[in-house]
Amino acid sequence: MSIAAVTLDDKYERESGRVFLTGMQALVRLPMLQRQRDVAAGLNTAGFISGYRGSPIGGYDAALWAAQPFLKRSHITFQPGLNEDLALTAVWGTQQVNLWPGGTYDGVFGIWYGKGPGVDRSGDAIKHLNYDGTAQHGGVLLIAGDDHGAKSSTLPHQSEPAFMAAAVPVFHPAGVQEYLDLGLHGFAMSRYSGCAVGFKAVGETVESSASVSIDLGAAQIAKTIDFDMPGDGLSLRYPDDIMVKESRLLNYKLPAAQAYVRAYGLDKTIFDTPKPRLGIVTTGKAYLDVRQAFDELGLTAEMAANIGIRLYKVAMTWPMEPQGALKFAKGLEEIVVIEEKRPIMEDQLRSLLYGRDGAPRIVGKKDENDRVLLPEIGELTPGMVAQSIVGRIKKFSEMPDFDQRLARIEQIETGAKGSPPTILRTPYFCSGCPHNSSTNVPAGSRAMAGIGCHGMSLWMPERNTQTITHMGAEGVNWIGQAPFCKTEHVFQNLGDGTYYHSGLLALRAAVDADVNITYKILFNDAVAMTGGQPVVNVGDGKLTPDEISRQVYAEGVSKIALVTDEPDKYPTGTNWAPGVSIHHRNDLDQVQRDLRATPGCTVLIYDQTCAAEKRRRRKRGLFPDPAKRAFINDLVCEACGDCSVTSNCVSVQPKETEWGRKRQIDQSNCNKDFSCINGFCPSFVTVHGGGLRKAEKAKNTGVDHDNDIFADLPMPTLPSAAEPYGILITGIGGTGVVTVSALLGMAAHLDGKGVSALDMAGLAQKNGAVTSHVRIADTPEDLHAVRIATGGSKLILGCDIVVATGENVLSAINEGVTGAVINSHVVPTAQFLADQDMELAGEGLVQQLRDAVGEDFSHFFNATKLATALMGDSIAANLFLLGAAFQKGYVPLSLEAIEGAIELNGVAVEANKQTFAWGRLAAKDPNAVETITAPLMPQAGTKSEAPSLTQRIARRADFLTGYQNAAYAGRYLDLVDRAMAVETEKAAGLEGLGEAVALNFFHLMAYKDEYEVARLYSDGRFMEQVNQQFEGDFSLHLHMAPPLIAKRDPVSGKFQKREFGPWMMKLMPLLAGLRGLRGGAWDIFGRTDERRMERQLISDYESTMAEVLAGLNHDNHAMATRIAEVPDRMRGFGHVKEKAVAKAKEAEAEMLEYFRSPSEQISAAE
Repeated sequence: MSIAAVTLDDKYERESGRVFLTGMQALVRLPMLQRQRDVAAGLNTAGFISGYRGSPIGGYDAALWAAQPFLKRSHITFQPGLNEDLALTAVWGTQQVNLWPGGTYDGVFGIWYGKGPGVDRSGDAIKHLNYDGTAQHGGVLLIAGDDHGAKSSTLPHQSEPAFMAAAVPVFHPAGVQEYLDLGLHGFAMSRYSGCAVGFKAVGETVESSASVSIDLGAAQIAKTIDFDMPGDGLSLRYPDDIMVKESRLLNYKLPAAQAYVRAYGLDKTIFDTPKPRLGIVTTGKAYLDVRQAFDELGLTAEMAANIGIRLYKVAMTWPMEPQGALKFAKGLEEIVVIEEKRPIMEDQLRSLLYGRDGAPRIVGKKDENDRVLLPEIGELTPGMVAQSIVGRIKKFSEMPDFDQRLARIEQIETGAKGSPPTILRTPYFCSGCPHNSSTNVPAGSRAMAGIGCHGMSLWMPERNTQTITHMGAEGVNWIGQAPFCKTEHVFQNLGDGTYYHSGLLALRAAVDADVNITYKILFNDAVAMTGGQPVVNVGDGKLTPDEISRQVYAEGVSKIALVTDEPDKYPTGTNWAPGVSIHHRNDLDQVQRDLRATPGCTVLIYDQTCAAEKRRRRKRGLFPDPAKRAFINDLVCEACGDCSVTSNCVSVQPKETEWGRKRQIDQSNCNKDFSCINGFCPSFVTVHGGGLRKAEKAKNTGVDHDNDIFADLPMPTLPSAAEPYGILITGIGGTGVVTVSALLGMAAHLDGKGVSALDMAGLAQKNGAVTSHVRIADTPEDLHAVRIATGGSKLILGCDIVVATGENVLSAINEGVTGAVINSHVVPTAQFLADQDMELAGEGLVQQLRDAVGEDFSHFFNATKLATALMGDSIAANLFLLGAAFQKGYVPLSLEAIEGAIELNGVAVEANKQTFAWGRLAAKDPNAVETITAPLMPQAGTKSEAPSLTQRIARRADFLTGYQNAAYAGRYLDLVDRAMAVETEKAAGLEGLGEAVALNFFHLMAYKDEYEVARLYSDGRFMEQVNQQFEGDFSLHLHMAPPLIAKRDPVSGKFQKREFGPWMMKLMPLLAGLRGLRGGAWDIFGRTDERRMERQLISDYESTMAEVLAGLNHDNHAMATRIAEVPDRMRGFGHVKEKAVAKAKEAEAEMLEYFRSPSEQISAAE
């Protein structure tokens, strides 16, 4: 099959035909098209773009930077703003260029962009610009990124009211195509009317992708517009009387905008009817909801005409063009206005139609009985819209089919809700994020949050961070609190991006008010929340920690300290402010205590580069990538979780072994922060040199890699896209899910099909739940909505099984129709950091999906483990899964198009094509792939192996024999055998106690003293694991705190870990050989308080269980089992274990009290 000849530059170079681009890229192409139109009209114009990033348009500046060569060629200057209102003022300046002699262009058209709150803070500048007016050959678009559902915002936002207050007309495009078409009209209308034009961008449109048409003639200037234009026009002039400006704006410029919309027919009747009864007025994203609701209800244009429905799509929501609206309303009995948030169009229609003869009834936010019809709160869904449409139709026609369809929708949605999920994929700090450490505060203190990634500390209770302000006001709320409360001091987190944006003014206010506050300026060298943009926009300019120190010193702060992960990185002679002290991040707690005790406003600069930005820069060779990785000896690991406490890192993950749940490092996700090695545990090593082992390096796998093992793969039968074909992709933010969506979109474009893709990410890009809706049809005209309807997905591509079992995904499944190709590997969620024993529920999630789609339509692959073994990186799992879905016949695209899209992407092309092929092979012959990967897969036991209890006891006895000797193992077996026998005798039919004793007594007896740690490093099993994961020339460094030589922290009194070089590994066999000294007179390690405690715990357990077994009966069996399980809580080393033991002993005492006198406990409770 032949595919279209396409390049990635088409989106910016092609002058006609179809191109595939995102909403963000459409906004980049728009000014280029405007320049081309001007040149064709004989005008020599230039463009200027400025603004400030923020979701949902957080990636606009990145797209503009990437397109710099094309922008420059089109005479377009992109100058990111320091903040929103200053950027808007710069755009205002472009309209003033030709007020004086010396202008080098006929005019400059301008684009301003900002998140909804940026519209608010720029209100003064917007009003001044709009009252002044635009230049004759200029024009201004104001792109407002609105987050109606507050998915990535501190508040939901709707910009129309702010634009209305400044008398700015507002366009609300409904898709990527309209970004181009209405964008060109926006510039033309801005020039014609003299108004700046608001241009609304919501996530549903700006974060979507589509195959769109490029047509320079789509918005040609009309020869005549029915408007009485003043003789001196409506363009900017100077000087200009203030009141004349207001008169011109309200009496001429806004009516001129309405006349423009009328002349071009921008407000369109989509469906008409010969017998009008019910009118639907909608716009933008709500229009997409309406069309999707029509699809879900099976309501075609022909059916709508028969019922009497007329559908009106409004382009300019304020001020609405009245003549078109009146024509639309004529003859209707009722109009339902479907719009999100506040009733902008509804209120205008009421005013327009009020008192007119035969005016239809108008409903929208409320019905005729003042009951809520379509809520102002949050976002609308197609289901809400469908329900409201059916309800209104019923007033005019009996629609049993619609009732059935609506009932089916409700049934699917109700089934999708099911029982509350036991595991959630919530946004969280990235692996190795500096905020994992920097947002900690000393005991007794609290912090306040601000705008940026660090704001996620609000939902981390241990961070003691509460309340948040708008951007640039961080800490100022404390000025109002301080005089009226007993709290003497607070910490305020402030990102370096916000500091540069406007946060310095907040700090100045705190100094001026003389309040006790410490600003923690979190310097991570990037505006990380919105994609890693540079903080400083000019050339290679950079904001540096020493520059910040001088700035805040000049403001008059009391004290400045800097904390960093690399205190030695600053060159001699760095120009610090006077008095700055520099500390390692390990000293953060003490530094904060010192600042807390210092009166006035103090500053802590926390300097550590953003982890996600490190990864990006390392891939481009722009940041040091140390040949060093953290690794955990899971045999030594006690699963105490202290490594998670100290690092707060999502790359520290659970590992299920035959000895219980341990910890491991996700090497594919690790960003080499290394704070995890500070967990008080000797299981951590760092691997220096070498590299991760990959499949192509493996030998003797039983498969001849020289032959093309993919050559015999049969071509699957491709499904039809005659009707829109929905593919719903689920995944974790930051793991390449959006890349899969983009590849499918481009492949559909190469195949000449219509396609839309919507990536629903926002804040979820930070380890949260991401879904991508891809809809493919034979022709673009067949696609109306971008979201997949309820029950409308033909394929669930579950790159993350947790997200795949979410309500929004399950509601897209139609049992017996939808296929599910799922990665069965459960990536732990952020919940694991707080609950080390949380149930990952993998089997339950698999069954939930099987039940939803049906046994024959569900296909599960452990894509993460297979792809990691084959390609050396878990990021390959997504393409692996796509290959499997293709081979199963769930992707309506040609192999040539998919591989062509991979080639166009230009990143690791051969590796990605090979990964896709491995997925295909796994779908056809899973056994072959299992055979190839077996030598590269971890060999540790897993829960799924489920050895019998007898086998587990025998293995533990063997282990204890190696640990000490046969007599020691015999001591273990004596208690286990006695427990099993007593349970059988006294609690016949019940089980669990014997198993609890077997597992927990072993845990106590195999305590990890110096001899045992040495044995577990030197008996060969550890090195087998290391060699399985790493290859090349590497050495191992151990991180330990041997009690006989370790130093104590002067503040906490806890032992401090040290790094030991490769020589320590040579010492391990010698130390292990001395284990016969354990517990004897010559055991120098056994004299410490910790070792004495561990030996005592063994004796205590024997005594406790003797009592429990003596008093066992059916009634107290459950409590006896819980008592037997208490040692499982006694995990860790040193102070961590001491704390755990104390807590466990307290719980044990309560349970024993209940066990001894249950009747008294019941009486007390009564």
